[in-house]
Amino acid sequence: MGTTPDITLIEEIVRQRLDEILPKKIEEKLAEMKANKTPSMTIIATKGTLDWAYPPFILSSTAAALGWDVSIFFTFYGLQLLKKDISDLKISPLGNPGMPMKMPFGPDWFKGINWNIPNLVQAGIPGFESLATTLMQQTIKNTGVASIEELRSLSQEAEVKFIACQMTVELFGYQPGDFIAGVDFAGAATFLPFAQKADVSLFM
Repeated sequence: MGTTPDITLIEEIVRQRLDEILPKKIEEKLAEMKANKTPSMTIIATKGTLDWAYPPFILSSTAAALGWDVSIFFTFYGLQLLKKDISDLKISPLGNPGMPMKMPFGPDWFKGINWNIPNLVQAGIPGFESLATTLMQQTIKNTGVASIEELRSLSQEAEVKFIACQMTVELFGYQPGDFIAGVDFAGAATFLPFAQKADVSLFM
């Protein structure tokens, strides 16, 4: 008759083998899950000026083109970017440290000058905001950069989720009809779970 197997010894051998195999299997599974996961990004858009309209739409349309899931939460002045008519978006040069810019017209030596205009002048001269807006619009046109309307449409075509902050909509007295089609209206409690799970979250 054969000897009776030592159960304790068998259990120890199995445990050692599992200790060798499991970490590797778990690591492989996690790597597989990470490779198969669709990257995601959330953006909180709070600014309603022409220059600040570009970052959320450039980043969202680019990320969506790369296959990412993207959501933008428009709150406070960021709601301006969802209006049907955004032709009234302006540049706000006052207090903008990066505002000095080159002129979009004139000879090369003139266009190469950085105009560092003091805040006191920007705030004190009537119509300076409109002037800065006109110059920026001309620069955009000269360089062939897409308009805000075009970037916004591209983002929607790429299935970027546009979420308007319901509280701010009510605060400013907007109506759903004031905004473009395809906008969801929700509160922060709806948006935050998206941000919590996102690979990239941006505030601008």
